[in-house]
Amino acid sequence: MSNEPLQSTVPQVAMTLAAIAATAATPRPSGETLAQQTNRVFLGINQQLADSSLATRGTWILQWVGLSADNANMAYLAKNTDGSNEFAVVIRGTVANVTDILEDLDVGTVIPFTAVGSPPSPVSVSKGAMEAFTQVITMSTVGVTLVQALTNAFCQAPPNPTVYVIGHSLGGCIATMVAPYLQAQPWPDTTPQFALYTFAAPTAGGSDFAAYVNSVDWVANERYYNAYDLVPQAWTDLDCVKKCYYPDPPGPAADDDVTGVISAIAALPGPNVYEQPGDAFPLNGSYGSDGSYDPSVVKKSLQDFMGQVAFQHANSTYLSLLGAPDVPSGPVVTAISPSVGVAGTEVTITGSGFGAGTAVDFGTVPCPRFSVSNDGTQITAYAPEGVGVVAVRVTTILGTSPAVPFGQLAYGGPAPVVVTGISRDSGWTNTSVTITGVNFSSDAKVYFGDNAAESVQVTPPDQIVATAPAPSIGVGKPMTVNVTVLSDGYSSPASPADEFSYKM
Repeated sequence: MSNEPLQSTVPQVAMTLAAIAATAATPRPSGETLAQQTNRVFLGINQQLADSSLATRGTWILQWVGLSADNANMAYLAKNTDGSNEFAVVIRGTVANVTDILEDLDVGTVIPFTAVGSPPSPVSVSKGAMEAFTQVITMSTVGVTLVQALTNAFCQAPPNPTVYVIGHSLGGCIATMVAPYLQAQPWPDTTPQFALYTFAAPTAGGSDFAAYVNSVDWVANERYYNAYDLVPQAWTDLDCVKKCYYPDPPGPAADDDVTGVISAIAALPGPNVYEQPGDAFPLNGSYGSDGSYDPSVVKKSLQDFMGQVAFQHANSTYLSLLGAPDVPSGPVVTAISPSVGVAGTEVTITGSGFGAGTAVDFGTVPCPRFSVSNDGTQITAYAPEGVGVVAVRVTTILGTSPAVPFGQLAYGGPAPVVVTGISRDSGWTNTSVTITGVNFSSDAKVYFGDNAAESVQVTPPDQIVATAPAPSIGVGKPMTVNVTVLSDGYSSPASPADEFSYKM
């Protein structure tokens, strides 16, 4: 690998700025005010913009951040300090899983897009996209909106700046509306030029909207997408995604459940016909090569199919496809020890990214007593008052760690049950399967999907040998099922590590 510095291209810089927009998107579990979360977003974005190892080269500085009251949308304004007289308006959009992103758009209803004045002919966009656009344009920080922040920035810049309007996922969809809106504004004492860059963006409107956006005078109007990503196929060709991962191996192939879900989502627009604006740039190569897919979710199941879609849609995947360095990840909790305790129990939290502004929550209760190791991989915390089974999560200026099975504390016990793997992971009825995990009691029960295994031999606390029962056959009964363990009142959480595929 060459040690020469990356010579960043505009798409690499734009996608990096878009990835940075996900900073601190998840609120702290114990709660925080909008001002507190906005401050975390501001600090986290600033830290990443100063990172010279990214495609942005450390030359961009933050000018303004706006966060909607419901945390559904966020946008920020940054300035390039390298003398190029460039600004970037970056839009995050909704933070949710892939299915929620698609459903949130409310594409069954279209309304006129009148925010740009009076186009030569009526222009329609989805009602959901219009609602998100309205949030972005009207949200303010200390009374300053995006347009006001941009006006203030122009007042201190040389004439005729270039403004990049950028977004990934729903942020890209909203960017196709924000960019012409900004283009139509009467900017005093300057004539900015605008460029539009979207990544993994679903479409906002129909052919009339696409034609209008494409008719605007842009420095660039470019749309980048991964053909194995479900989201940018919305709402033009979602049915094609049913066949995306058919190479087997690696898969996952679309089973009846997958095709049924995609067909239902594809039907959401009703009679409305959508079209993508911009010059299209596909990014992907051959599916199945190293790095082109997530090898942990390749079985023929809805769970793995949607997991693969999430991988194909991720910021990190798009940065990789563009040849740009990934942005720093937020905190991650991998495990806690012990997993049983009471208020005051010393708990060791292991993971990564425990850096600036670290805070710890046990469920929704803040932890006031903790210390962080110098390398940011360990926290020593003392459990606050609590009850039940809670997720231990860490928040920093870059984000909040997701809840994980090995990051649960059971107040008063018993300890949570987790399956870590199975062997064999495929076979027929009566196949012997070894299940590994933690906290298996001697009377543990095993289920393959919704069917109980009749032959179960438990070696507490970490191993079970079970015989696969006959599978359920019929509509909605997949041939790849989760193997779950019921022990001490716990049912182990499902994950790709516990999937068993029946061979018929």
